[in-house]
This record gives sequence, C-alpha cells and structure tokens, in this order.
Amino acid sequence: VGTELAQLRPYQVGDDVRMIDPAASARTGIPHVRQHVPERALTTWVVVDLSPSMAFGTTGRLKSDVAEGVTKVVARLSARRGGRVGVVAAGASHPIVLPPAGGRRALGAIDRLLAEGVTPDGAPSESLGEALLRVRGLARQPGLVVVASDLRDEQPWLRAMRMLVASGQQVIAVEILDPRELELPDGGVLSLVDPETGELVEVDTRSNRLRQDFAGAEERRREQLAADLRRVGARHAVVRTDGDWLRDLGSHLA
Repeated sequence: VGTELAQLRPYQVGDDVRMIDPAASARTGIPHVRQHVPERALTTWVVVDLSPSMAFGTTGRLKSDVAEGVTKVVARLSARRGGRVGVVAAGASHPIVLPPAGGRRALGAIDRLLAEGVTPDGAPSESLGEALLRVRGLARQPGLVVVASDLRDEQPWLRAMRMLVASGQQVIAVEILDPRELELPDGGVLSLVDPETGELVEVDTRSNRLRQDFAGAEERRREQLAADLRRVGARHAVVRTDGDWLRDLGSHLA
C-alpha cells in the first residue's frame, strides 16, 4: 500500500524527530512532520468559494472559473488515488455540503454543484470561516483540505484554518488572483460596485497618487496574507486568472 505524500502537519512535542520533513519545514519556517497515511484512507475536503466576488475577471476567465478548475482537479486526483473527496461551499446563500465519496458518482455530484455558479450579488451567505469550521466538525481523520478562494473574506477565517491544522489536517490555501486586483489602470472616472454589499463607489483612476496607493495597499495586504498563512501552518498556492493556473497548482499537489 502506498502512502499519501501530502500528509504534513506542524511538529508537536513528543513526535519522532526522524519524521521531520526538511523541505516543508524550510518552506513554512515551522518544523513539520510527515505522516504516512495509507492512500485509501485519505479523505480530501475542498472548500470552494462561491461568493459574488468570485464572479470577477478581466482576462480570459473569471476567478470562479479557476476555483471550479481547482476543485475538479483536486477531486479527480483524490479519486484516482483511491481516496474520497467531500466539498463544502463558502459564500453560498445556504450551507452546502457534499459528504466524502469516491468514484464517478462523487465527481458527478461535484460537477453539478459547480454548474450552479456563484451566489447572486448582495445575497446573504455563509462566510469562509464558517465553512472551514464546518469542515473541522466533519473531518474525522487527518487528511487534506484544499481551499479555493480569493481569500478576501473579511471574517476571521484564519482562526478556523489554524484549528484545522491543529487537528491534523494538511491545509493548502489556493489564492485566486486577477491582475486588476493588483493595480488599477488609467481608465478615467469609474463607478465600482462591491459585489458582496452592493455599495457603489466612484473613483478617478486618472490620479497617479490613487493608483500608487491602491497598488501599495494591495501589496501590503498580500504580504500580510502570506505571513498569516505561514503562521497558522497552511501551505499557500497562488494562481491567477491570466496565468497557467494548472501548472502553478500542480507544484503544490505533487
């Protein structure tokens, strides 16, 4: 029986030091041990973000398209390895849980869920933190949790992610970016709507100062996010709507 190489968790007092994984420890800055879990016993959970902010994209695809692709790839890898995969939706208007299952039936259920699309603008929704806590309550054994989101939920979801890691889950946070979220173009006066709240804001993007402030604030936000993910012991994968997201994701799932 093979072993699932993705089974990593932070080192705890009493662990066998021979199980420390040098590569993961160096990457995260925190000592990690590798747990050898039979592949057939592995359960993978995907937390997919269906909030309105995911229906955004300024290139050939939306952030929701990438989140859908990430979910399908992870599910098919899990099924191919003989494991089970479950899905919890974040940002949905009501709790959505697909219990862990394997085979074509599980993949079909996931495809049908994703085909429903994102939550309409302004609709009440379950936060990312609530979705992660739901997985924490459902996951019975150590496994893999993949979060496919833009990670822009202002709710305190990091605490829930820390709890998942502490319970023995390996967490991969897949941050989905669009290039227009990194810097503003010079597009004149724009009317922008917050898809989560419906708030309307007018901005004059001709202002160099405004564009510089926007880019600086976004850079600081992303640096803080990366630091926070390292602190809670989650792996951080960054994929973009304008890039080869499958290749970038693959380096974290190998």
